[in-house]
Amino acid sequence: MRLDKYLKNSRLIKRRTVAKDACEGEKVYLNGKQAKPSSEVKVGDIVEIVFGERRIKAEVLDISDRATKDAAREMYRIIE
Repeated sequence: MRLDKYLKNSRLIKRRTVAKDACEGEKVYLNGKQAKPSSEVKVGDIVEIVFGERRIKAEVLDISDRATKDAAREMYRIIE
């Protein structure tokens, strides 16, 4: 699944266009490397998002095209 779509489906970022802009703005890292919106996400990957001074690091646990609000929380695990 594309990174921007995963961020939206997991509700780490609210909208796909915002996720795309964050990737292009060098605010999203996949396994320690700067990520493009089209980067492929797999189970076990580490996604890091920079929100100003705050950083969120999450491990990908599940990939789902459609997820309810409760199921979206189970798609990742916050590491830091």
